Amino acid sequence: MPEIDIVENIMSANDRIAAQIRAEFDRLGILALNIMASPGAGKTSVIMRTIEAIQPEVRIGVMEGDVVMIDVDHIARLGVPVTLVNTGGDCHLDANMIQTALPCLPLDQLDLLIIENVGNLICPAAFKLGVHLNVVVASVPEGADKPYKYPGMFRGADVLLLNKMDLCTYQDFDLAYFRHGVEVLNPGVAFFPVSSRTGDGFDAWYNWLRARLAERSRIE
Repeated sequence: MPEIDIVENIMSANDRIAAQIRAEFDRLGILALNIMASPGAGKTSVIMRTIEAIQPEVRIGVMEGDVVMIDVDHIARLGVPVTLVNTGGDCHLDANMIQTALPCLPLDQLDLLIIENVGNLICPAAFKLGVHLNVVVASVPEGADKPYKYPGMFRGADVLLLNKMDLCTYQDFDLAYFRHGVEVLNPGVAFFPVSSRTGDGFDAWYNWLRARLAERSRIE
């Protein structure tokens, strides 16, 4: 049907641009992450803790998919280059948006590019951005059923952070049920229970990320 053809054309065009972006990242030796989560899961807090932990040993840049500057301003105060990718209210970033924003960052001076996608567990999973790793941030207050409700997001994750673990004491959160849902969709995915408030669990995430950066350096 024509509607299907239109969708296929959009996705095909997006994938072509994403491949160009990926090639540019590879040429420059940049490791690129796409951070995805629902609103309020703590994407920005995870990003800020990561920046504080691994800079200046790692040169970091950030793209923020949003319509306002609030998170951009928070991240800029950490002393890293950051740019707003204004989505105009769209529910996801796409490769064309990323390609348009690339000149706003000093890519030749970066080791790691963190892209914070729009808060949504459906749309962002469908659009390739040219990154190397898809990072999904879930959180305890959202409930343990998220992998079952949004399989596309969790199936495509390269790494999963379960944030706000400090709230488990106050929430009826079934961690085993959550983990089972993830394992069925994405066996063996890297998994880190963390708390952005307390910092618990983040060292394992930092070490995992450093290892990915080291692998990238060896490839070069």
